[in-house]
Amino acid sequence: MRIVSFYLSIMAAPVDLELKKAFAELQAKMIDTQQKVKIADLQIEQLSRMKKHSSFTHVEITSLPSSTRMFEGAGRMFILQSKDEIANQLLDKQKTADEKIKELEQKKTYLERSVKDAEDNIREMLMSRRAQ
Repeated sequence: MRIVSFYLSIMAAPVDLELKKAFAELQAKMIDTQQKVKIADLQIEQLSRMKKHSSFTHVEITSLPSSTRMFEGAGRMFILQSKDEIANQLLDKQKTADEKIKELEQKKTYLERSVKDAEDNIREMLMSRRAQ
């Protein structure tokens, strides 16, 4: 990883407490960010599955005659709903999933960019120390 190369270059230079502190902060930020990115990936995957399931269900429902009795599960009971109401609920689920996926992808991009910025800052610090 890139962090290992940072660490080796830090250890090769004379001990610089400010640089060690910056490296420790970067390492903590990297670990935290990696965990958040993994969580976001899992959430995106789950939302994609839910969206796909809703889409398939919507396709099946639209092929049924309008007189078909449909029930929506609510806990341990089922509530009689019209075909249009269920179809609209499925479309709303798909729309909500799309919006949440978009938000999570933006969050992932931000997290990855913030880690890259921190790495660049440490690189600059290393270069300035070597130049001195």
